[in-house]
Amino acid sequence: MNEDAVLLDLRRRAHDGSPQALYQLASALVARHELDEAFTLHRRAAEAGLANAQIEYARMLMYGVGCDAEPLRAAEWLLRAESVGSPIASYFLALMSLGGRTLPRDGRVNERVLRAVRADYPPALRAAAVHFGRKADPADQLRCLQLLERGAGLGDVIAARLFLERITHGEGDVPQPDAAADLRGQLQAIGVGPLPEIVVPEFARSEAAPGVLSMDDVLQPIDLHLQSTRPRVMTVDGLLSAEECRLLIANAEVHLTRSRTVDPDTGLPMEQEIRTSSDASFDAIQEDLALRCVQLRMASAAGVPLDHAEHLVVLRYEPGQEYRPHRDYRPPSSIERDRPEAGNRMRTICAYLNTVEAGGQTEFPVAGLRVEPRPGRAVVFENLHPDGSPDPDSLHAGLPVERGEKWLATLWLRQGRYRAF
Repeated sequence: MNEDAVLLDLRRRAHDGSPQALYQLASALVARHELDEAFTLHRRAAEAGLANAQIEYARMLMYGVGCDAEPLRAAEWLLRAESVGSPIASYFLALMSLGGRTLPRDGRVNERVLRAVRADYPPALRAAAVHFGRKADPADQLRCLQLLERGAGLGDVIAARLFLERITHGEGDVPQPDAAADLRGQLQAIGVGPLPEIVVPEFARSEAAPGVLSMDDVLQPIDLHLQSTRPRVMTVDGLLSAEECRLLIANAEVHLTRSRTVDPDTGLPMEQEIRTSSDASFDAIQEDLALRCVQLRMASAAGVPLDHAEHLVVLRYEPGQEYRPHRDYRPPSSIERDRPEAGNRMRTICAYLNTVEAGGQTEFPVAGLRVEPRPGRAVVFENLHPDGSPDPDSLHAGLPVERGEKWLATLWLRQGRYRAF
């Protein structure tokens, strides 16, 4: 049966208003990008009490798919689905709560994540694994390994890649070379290659006892080290764990495209020789809980609420690639095209994700400063003066990679609220 025939059959079955049939038809329409009708059908099925439809309708409201974004209404529908026992609704409520705006960031976040973990929901397993992987206690390291194995067994390719790194290097348990070779072969068969070698020697300080799921660990105060006052540049080592660095790369690889810059005259993105890397920008709808936690950690380290952050960007520089001297604050024409109420980019945080064989430093010419890339290290710098005017001294460059490759995660942080939740 071809695609059109399948859709016709779904329409026929949905004609009598069956909630399950409405849900199936709406899901098929989303896949075809026929979003307005899908939104209406998901709402009808949600109003009829179907929990799966309530979750999908809520997600469309969260991200403004087929409608204007309405996170408060989305939360109401997720709470309905949670009230009838949906652990997936609990997962999305936890994801929303971490922003601290639409819903309170409280102990229910951990309860909800745990509920989704116990239901073997793969994105929750992955988020909990990354959380425990940051902790030095051997029991937590083993928990990370076990959670990744469960996720991999359920078909989660990202979890499988993280699990492969652990059993290859003996992280959380002894190395398992035979199991690693078998899993590596399975991933290669579907076109998934190895991740870069990543070692972060520092374990993050954690206030939570071993074995305790405490997602608010991402908000722990960070000791930044001042490197320059003109411009103001700070660094911190070990901000991200090896697991978090791998997570970002594994999510970004399949979405990489040639990097672009903003045309100062039109405000439109364009390819220029000033910037020769490739990158992946994660729209909010692509975020899972693990990615959101990493971004909250980065924003918190930079001293800015997460909802001030633009989309996360992960970049890859291959040998010879660079980003010549530039400034991150945006020209007025660009701001007008992209949420002008959020203001300009007041601050930038970049986290290095792998070891670069040679080159790839971040240079601040005015300060005479070069920051060496190191996995887990982050650099934070100001783009604006305290009065909000652009600081031309914030000129910086990604120096050419001489050998190997360089992976970098960047959050640009606006003066005001940029995200819906």
